[in-house]
Amino acid sequence: MACRMLSSLPTFHFKVTNYYFCIYSIVLNYTNFGLCEFKLKFCWVCMYVCMYVCMFQFQAPSPGNPRSRLSASPSQAIYSLKWGATRQRATNSHQYLSFKKSPVIQATTILPISPSLLDNQEQREQMCESYGFTQIGKPLPDDITLKDVMDSLPKKVFEIDDMKAWKAVLISITSYALGLFLISKAPWYLLPLAWAWTGTAVTGFFVIGHDCAHKSFSKNKLVEDIVGTLAFLPLIYPYEPWRFKHDRHHAKTNMLVEDTAWHPVWKEEFDSSPGWRKAIILGFGPFRPWLSIAHWLNWHFDLKKFRPAEVGRVKISLACVSAFIAIGWPLIVYKAGIIGWLKFWFMPWMGYHFWMSTFTMVHHTAPHIPFKASTEWNAAQAQLGGTVHCSYPRWVEILCHDINVHIPHHVSPRIPSYNLRDAHQSLQTNWGEYLNIASWNWRLMKTIMTMCHLYDKERYYVPFDEVAPEDSQPISFLKKFMPEYT
Repeated sequence: MACRMLSSLPTFHFKVTNYYFCIYSIVLNYTNFGLCEFKLKFCWVCMYVCMYVCMFQFQAPSPGNPRSRLSASPSQAIYSLKWGATRQRATNSHQYLSFKKSPVIQATTILPISPSLLDNQEQREQMCESYGFTQIGKPLPDDITLKDVMDSLPKKVFEIDDMKAWKAVLISITSYALGLFLISKAPWYLLPLAWAWTGTAVTGFFVIGHDCAHKSFSKNKLVEDIVGTLAFLPLIYPYEPWRFKHDRHHAKTNMLVEDTAWHPVWKEEFDSSPGWRKAIILGFGPFRPWLSIAHWLNWHFDLKKFRPAEVGRVKISLACVSAFIAIGWPLIVYKAGIIGWLKFWFMPWMGYHFWMSTFTMVHHTAPHIPFKASTEWNAAQAQLGGTVHCSYPRWVEILCHDINVHIPHHVSPRIPSYNLRDAHQSLQTNWGEYLNIASWNWRLMKTIMTMCHLYDKERYYVPFDEVAPEDSQPISFLKKFMPEYT
C-alpha cells in the first residue's frame, strides 16, 4: 500500500525538494559533519512526502466530472509579505479597491463570483466539485447580525472547564515528548515520520496559547498569560504581539485593509518590481504551506507596529523568546550538536509552520469568499460565511485540539477549543445552509495554491498566471502536477 502511494506521487514533490537539498548541502559543507548525502536527501524527500501525502486521507479519484472553472478567482493569503508602506497607503485611501484590470485579467473563461451565482443551488454544487468543497453556503441575508448567530448557541459552549483545559495541556506535552523520543530512536529513514508527528504535536501548544489569548482557557487571567507565554516558547512565537494582532484579525476578519492575518495580494505591490513579483509568486505558490514564517517575522518583532499601551507587554514577550533562544538553542547544540538542533527543534518547527499556514489559509481562503472594504463589511457575513470548516484526519484534529472547527470560533472567540464541536453542531442545526464545509483534499489545496492570488473587486481573485504568465512557471507547474483527488 505504502509503495503504491509513493509510486503515485507526482514528480513535483521530489523536484521541489531540490531547493532544500541545496540548503542542506551548504550546511554539510560548512559544518563538515560527514553524514551521508543520500540519507539527508532522502529525509528531505520523505519530509515533504509526509507533509503532503501521509497527512492526507488517501482516496481514489472521484468519478465525477472533470474540474470545471466557474471562477479562477481564489482566496486569501498571508498579509505578511506586504510592506508597511503599502498597507499605510491602502489604509489612507481605498484607491486600490477597484484597480484597472488589463485585458489579460478580463479572461472570458472566468465568471465573476456574485451573490446571484451563490444563490443558485446548482451553481453552488458545481463550485463544490470544482473547488474541492463539500458544501458552499448560501449568502447570509443582510439583516442577520452576528448577535443573532451568537444568541442561537447554547450557553454551555461558553463554559470554561479547568479539567478539560489541563487535559489538553497533558495531551500536547505527552504527544510532544513521544515525538522527541521517536526522533531520538528512529533510524534516519524513519525520521520524516517522527518529524511529522512531532510537528503536529507541537502545533497543539499553539492552540493552547491561542485559547489563553482569547481568555477561554482559565478563569484566572494571570494563569492564562503564563500558560500562553510558555506554550508559545518552543515555537519562538512571542505571545503578546501575536495576541494583539490576532484580536484585530477577529475584529476585522476578511476586511480588505484592516485584517492582519490573511490578505490577497495587491496588484500595485505585485507590479512594484520584477524581483518582488517572483518572490510573491513563489511564496503564494509552492512555498505557501510555510508562508506563516514570513508572517511570523513581519508582524511580531517590530515595536512600531504596536500601540503605545501595548509596547510594555510586547517587550516582555520578546524578552521571553530571546531567553529561550539564548538558553535553549545552545543547550540543544551542546547536548546533540548542530544536527541534533536540526533534528529535535528545527524540523518539528517546520512541521508546525506547515500546519499554521495550512490551517490559516484553509480557514479563510476560497474563490467565493470575498474581502470587503470597511464601508461594505458585514460582521455576520464575514465570520459565519467567510470562514471554512475543514475536516482533517482525526489524529491531526486530536493533537491540534480541533482548531479546524473554526466557524464557531469566529462567531465567538470565547468558546473553548473543547466545546467547538458542540458549537458547530448547533450552527449546523440553525444556520447549516450558510456554512462553508470541506474535507482536506488535493483539489482544495490546488485551488488555493493555483488560483487564490491577486485581489479583484468584481471577481475577488485573479491567478498570477493570467497577469504575469512569463513569471508564473511555479504556478503552471503546480497546476500540471498537483493531483485533483477529493
